[in-house]
Amino acid sequence: MQIHRFNFGFLILCLIPGIQNGCKTPSEYRETADKAAYRIIEQKQQQMFGRVDDLSIERPGDILRRRLLEEQNLPISHEASLGSDRLKKIEHWPEDNYPVCEHSDSDSNIIFIPGEPVVLSLMQSLQVGARNNFDYQSRKERVFQAALVLDLEQNVFRNTFAGKVETLFSADSRGGGTVSGLENSGSLEVGRKLKSGAELSSGIAIDMVNLLTQGGASSLGMLADASIFVPLLRGSKKHIVTEPLTQAERDVIYAIFEFERFKQVFAVDIAREYLDIIRQMDQVNNEKENYESLISSAQRSRRLADAGRLPEIQVDQAVQDELRARNRWIAATQSYKQRLDNFKRLLGQPPDANIILNYEDMKRLTGTLSEIIKDPSEDKDWQNTKFPAADDPVELVEPGYENAGPLEIGEPLAVRLGMDNRYDLRVVQGRVYDAQRAIVVLADDLEAELTFVGAASLGDRRGVSTATLDNARLRSNEGRYSALLDMDLPLERTSEQNAYRAGFIVLESAVRDMQDLEDQIKLSVRNKLRDMLLARESLRIQAKSVKVAQKRVRSTNLFLEAGRAEIRDLLEAQESLLSAQNSLTSAMINYRVAELELQSDMGVLKVDKNGLWQEFSPEEMNHVKK
Repeated sequence: MQIHRFNFGFLILCLIPGIQNGCKTPSEYRETADKAAYRIIEQKQQQMFGRVDDLSIERPGDILRRRLLEEQNLPISHEASLGSDRLKKIEHWPEDNYPVCEHSDSDSNIIFIPGEPVVLSLMQSLQVGARNNFDYQSRKERVFQAALVLDLEQNVFRNTFAGKVETLFSADSRGGGTVSGLENSGSLEVGRKLKSGAELSSGIAIDMVNLLTQGGASSLGMLADASIFVPLLRGSKKHIVTEPLTQAERDVIYAIFEFERFKQVFAVDIAREYLDIIRQMDQVNNEKENYESLISSAQRSRRLADAGRLPEIQVDQAVQDELRARNRWIAATQSYKQRLDNFKRLLGQPPDANIILNYEDMKRLTGTLSEIIKDPSEDKDWQNTKFPAADDPVELVEPGYENAGPLEIGEPLAVRLGMDNRYDLRVVQGRVYDAQRAIVVLADDLEAELTFVGAASLGDRRGVSTATLDNARLRSNEGRYSALLDMDLPLERTSEQNAYRAGFIVLESAVRDMQDLEDQIKLSVRNKLRDMLLARESLRIQAKSVKVAQKRVRSTNLFLEAGRAEIRDLLEAQESLLSAQNSLTSAMINYRVAELELQSDMGVLKVDKNGLWQEFSPEEMNHVKK
């Protein structure tokens, strides 16, 4: 039978799927990987939370960082400063449409006024941080990479295909004459691993050989084969075979849990830094007002001294306090600017960007805490109150929970919430189970190995040396069959023995890690409740201290005018007022931060995909405050 080699070459191309039209472009491969990873992530999110959150790793093109660099004309060192989509395509770059930059209106609510600073509120800062912070992006990519690993492990148990086409020209002159020929070969193989441990493979190969000498003889070769590999003892159990797949699935869950925990901590970090900068803004204002007041006091003392009503030494005291106030004002201003630059970097923004924070958040915080600041003793009727005698024993009253904030719940309940809701605790608990499973796998390695191997093949291959033979045929009665039973006795298992023993050490370490985190959660929750109580009491004390200090400044001014006080009395009164004002602001910030940190430590602060939080409400759960 003569078959023209060009026709046969066309036949081979048709037999191998994907050779002509099925091959993907690099872009299609990337998109396929994206679909697989996002599908896995969505499945795990639905399984764990009953919802699906967008976890795209493609950065939007209109993020605030780029807008600031461009609209405020900030210096950059490279086109990469504006994002990977601004990079010039290098030679041999495989894709025309990558890097991909999504377009979103996430940062479009940030108002830009030419020549004016960009003003950010706390809520806007949370959103900007979620879109722009580098570590935030890296954490999302960790989840995506874990999903890719799982997809690869799942692929082990799918049908896998391999195809090959070859054309070989050969010439042999060893026999006195030259024998030359052309071999066209094509093969297709399919394999699959089962969760029982068995591995199946089969394939078909077709050869077409044409001699270019000796009359142009030709022959068709066909070979079909199949094999099976079945472990019967070691490595044969389903939970052993699928262990890498199981671990990859759990690693995706851990990555999602860790990202959710990171979002909570990150949101609180932004709030803490934001509020601390607001505190420093307030301190700068207080220092400025104090400096202006001390300038007036120094000028006033100079006039009084010139009038002979004040000794010169008191003028010098006033001038010294004025100089110290100027130094504190400058130091507070520079400290504020430094913290603001650090905060910009936390948000993923250039430190030289013209950004300021919205001071209105401080006013809103003051209004929110007004009921907590209020001292219950102020409602008493002091005119009808009987005061104790001077020699009566002093009784100290422990701080109570009257007018306490809604989150000042009892310690047992707070600790229980932390045990039930902390995502990182779920991860370390899962690591304990992982260590247990690892011991099971290591124990399986100690067993004997018994394997069944079966193979069957029909037909024959053809080459130049067999081109004169008849065409090969697939006939079952002419097939070749074999079966092998191979046993490896467990006589040498030193390596496996030591690995098995080491597995228990890993388990004990995982148990200790879980216990340690559990104790950390308890300690942190208890300390945050104490911090809130301290900040609440400090709020009331400092609020009263501000009122007393203001009254003291007014009284001292009057006494100074009447000649019944010295300038030092006024300077000390003003210093006390400044200290009380700064302390009151710090106490408000400390209380608010402690509220957020407590919710984070209990794992009940919910943060959405945009970085915005939903705070915990004990009243919704009918929890009773202590």
